[in-house]
Amino acid sequence: MDTTLPPIETFIAKHHVMTLATARENLPQVCNLFYAYIPEEVCFIVASDPKTEHMGNVAENPAVAASIVLETKEVGRIEGLQLKGTMRPATGDEGAAYFRAFPYARVMNPTLWAVVPHHMKLTDNRLGFGKKLIWNRAVSE
Repeated sequence: MDTTLPPIETFIAKHHVMTLATARENLPQVCNLFYAYIPEEVCFIVASDPKTEHMGNVAENPAVAASIVLETKEVGRIEGLQLKGTMRPATGDEGAAYFRAFPYARVMNPTLWAVVPHHMKLTDNRLGFGKKLIWNRAVSE
């Protein structure tokens, strides 16, 4: 039984914005996106216009990285998630999760995407200085 995913998901549930990193032709780009998290799929659903630079990058290179952080100056409270994964169009069921989290977004008719992590690392200093919890998606998933 995986014991690292539940505390990572607890952290994810406390937040709603991720910083997403993409790259194309060795040129990195970042953006901030609201997300809805689907625990059954271990994926994040985000909204973004396909015409943006970061989505142009994803069209050519679906590999992404992202972070979610608790903003604090107290060293003992530092928490942050880093992830690596891929990005793809969201399905209809996944989109429903996004609209449950952000019902007002429906009127904008956004294009929805799934960020599917294959590696997540949570740093949580509340568990001890520099304590890290690592989760990796099983190869068969």
